[in-house]
Amino acid sequence: MSSPSSPSPSSTDTARELLRALVERGVTDAVLAPGSRSAPLALALAAADSAGLLRLHVRVDEREAAFLALGLSRTSHRLVPVVTTSGTAVANLHPAMLEALHAGVGVLAVTADRPALLRGTGANQTTVQPGILPGVPEVQAVRDVAALAADAPAHLNLELDEPLVEPATDWTAGLVALPVKRRTRRAPDGPALVLDAGPRTVVLAGDDSGARARVLAREAGWPLLAEPTSGSRTGGALSTYRLLLGHEALAARVERVVSFGHPTLSRPVTRLLARADVDVVHVGTQATFPVPAGPRVTFVDDVAAGGVADVGWLQEWTDADARVQRAVDALLADHPDSGLAVARTVAEALPPDGLLVVGASQPIRDLDVVARPWTVGERRYVVANRGLAGIDGTVSTAVGAALARDSSRSLALMGDLTFLHGSNGLLVGPDEPRPDLTVVVVNDDGGAIFSTLEQGGPEHADAFERVFATPTGADLGALCAGYRVPHRRVEPVGLAAALASPTGGLEVVEVVLRRDGRRALDAALRATTATALADD
Repeated sequence: MSSPSSPSPSSTDTARELLRALVERGVTDAVLAPGSRSAPLALALAAADSAGLLRLHVRVDEREAAFLALGLSRTSHRLVPVVTTSGTAVANLHPAMLEALHAGVGVLAVTADRPALLRGTGANQTTVQPGILPGVPEVQAVRDVAALAADAPAHLNLELDEPLVEPATDWTAGLVALPVKRRTRRAPDGPALVLDAGPRTVVLAGDDSGARARVLAREAGWPLLAEPTSGSRTGGALSTYRLLLGHEALAARVERVVSFGHPTLSRPVTRLLARADVDVVHVGTQATFPVPAGPRVTFVDDVAAGGVADVGWLQEWTDADARVQRAVDALLADHPDSGLAVARTVAEALPPDGLLVVGASQPIRDLDVVARPWTVGERRYVVANRGLAGIDGTVSTAVGAALARDSSRSLALMGDLTFLHGSNGLLVGPDEPRPDLTVVVVNDDGGAIFSTLEQGGPEHADAFERVFATPTGADLGALCAGYRVPHRRVEPVGLAAALASPTGGLEVVEVVLRRDGRRALDAALRATTATALADD
């Protein structure tokens, strides 16, 4: 005769087990969007916060809570849980979890659920929560939290039955916070592919490449094309590489590309990687390679330089970069009220060991053109949500990133639509940790990036404003006042002075621009590049 099955653990026991698993896993920050079904989890986290075992962040908006966890994880390089109640609360995690999935960020969605027997009934706030986050790996039991990676998302769905709250519960008995350990980059699984120095090669550093791309470029003597969020835009990186890739006389001579990270920022880069006449060695997999891999694409775990290239190849690129830099500087001097000028001002205001979070639309592309490489050893940490490159959740991502990193200065740069899309990220309760973060909003009343794309052409002018530019006329100052967040509105020429005198805490600096000249400015960028390189 079989023995009777053991009773299911109570909701209190499950919450206590989860808390122990998180503390023993080394979790230092947790985010909570409260609700009834998640009550025991909330009480356990509150007790852990009071005991100094972790730091709790409470938000009333589940979507913003998840993006806050994303920002916390992105700059701390540690696993960060976001806890919600059941029902639609869980679905609101989806955007941030998708970004975490495609960017390789360690967010653990902990979702409280009703008992399984209630699914398919009319029970309140009950739906099928397992599998509700497609592609995100599911954790089947609390004990599996210990094995979770710090650079990948996961979903833990907990069925909690009544009673949800029990009196006089000691949540933290026997728990001790572990020493904080930062994640180090995983060592390559296999031996490095040694590359001969012969072919005319460029090194491409996409999002989150780290220093590997810069080191390879330096050792081999190859031009370094580094996106702002690569972690490699230092030393000899080319600041105008995107414009140089549009110069046929130079770009057409590239024979090989060695790429790192997740390069997605510009069409010239994706066109380079898709060329049928270029060999590509990508350190990674198809998951981080932005075009379908053709027969000349090789995926590897690591690369090494087998020699030093002919110095003339690198010199051609650095000379061209210097000429285009001077042309861009002259153009900015003539357009001090442009998004490009604002991006340059923000980049110049970021001190060594500073943090900059950039909106994934036009601002990061402006930064890509105008940000000069920083000195090696004086690193600035520039991050953006480039996994899926959405504009949602950017304010909360920036808040989380600033809270998780001890930076000399924390800045964020985003457009007005990105800011409005995530304005609930400003909704921080009076008892919650608040960062020292200055959010610079480039307000041109709409989506400037669409002006530079095909739909910004004159043949679409009749529909453009309504269905692409989407002006709102929103009063950002009034919005910030509603959230009790300090707000300043400045002219572009006054931005540097405003950034030099932060108010402290969370603040918004709004820079108002015109949008109607954006397409012409981009055309002028291309023209000035062609003129600067006319002799090549």
